[in-house]
Amino acid sequence: MRVVIGGGSGFVGRELTRLLKNRGHEVTVISRQPGPGKITWGELESHGLPPCEGAVNLAGENLMNPLRWWNESYKKDLFSSRIDSTKSLAQAIAASPNPPHSWVVVSGVACYKPSLTAEYTEESEWTPFDILSKLVKEWEGSALLPDNVTNTTKQVVIRAGAVLGRDGGAMKQMLLPFWLGLGGTLGSGRQPFPWIHVSDLAGLIAHALEPPADPPSPSQQVLNGVAPALNTNLEFTKELGRVLRRPTVFPVPAFVMNTLMGSERAVVLMEGQRVIPKRTQEAGFQYKFPDLTSALKEIVGS
Repeated sequence: MRVVIGGGSGFVGRELTRLLKNRGHEVTVISRQPGPGKITWGELESHGLPPCEGAVNLAGENLMNPLRWWNESYKKDLFSSRIDSTKSLAQAIAASPNPPHSWVVVSGVACYKPSLTAEYTEESEWTPFDILSKLVKEWEGSALLPDNVTNTTKQVVIRAGAVLGRDGGAMKQMLLPFWLGLGGTLGSGRQPFPWIHVSDLAGLIAHALEPPADPPSPSQQVLNGVAPALNTNLEFTKELGRVLRRPTVFPVPAFVMNTLMGSERAVVLMEGQRVIPKRTQEAGFQYKFPDLTSALKEIVGS
């Protein structure tokens, strides 16, 4: 397969590129910077989609960027970086004389309303209720292909939880305080913590890229990109401390997170959703890291 990946030089993109190349596929990355095996977003718009069987978009400003203050400029970047890039790729697919058989966009579980008790599957109904759920709605909407293309191109949305891995994402910022023995629960710790190991997310994207057995459905297929384990923030904190052999006795109050990150962004960590990967498992996807212990041991190398 030839696969085009928007945002392929990021944390998840690097893992996906490695996996696809190891499986013998050819990868072209769409990036801001030109280089070997890359095209720029400008080249995509001027020259169209390179010949490919699969397309993926992972592009987007990092929601948890510790160097960015939560303000209107940052919020605008969060929206435009995801929606504009997704729209550009969708338009290039629609204009291609030979569109790919699979088009995959990775969004997030922020569409599901935080709750200590509700459980969400891919079939769960939802409507936007805050800025991040509104982002998911617009993001997934910008990926929709015109009807004449959906006859041949499968459309898949993967709603990812917190992506855990050694080289980026939430863990990169978390490991140092935990190593120093300064780790602790966030707020009450009772909030659900939907997560997925970066290797499993890459594997799920590769799974979604496989050609459809039958003519594809005209609507988007949704897969929840989370591990089957349903964990709380407290369970995650205790398990990470156990694997690192470090104490976890420094809880972080909600007001501190709200002050540091902005309350609209801190909600991702301070509240959570119990998300079940029902369709993901029904599709036959096999997790390498279905539970926290195996995932965290791989990440910290113990």
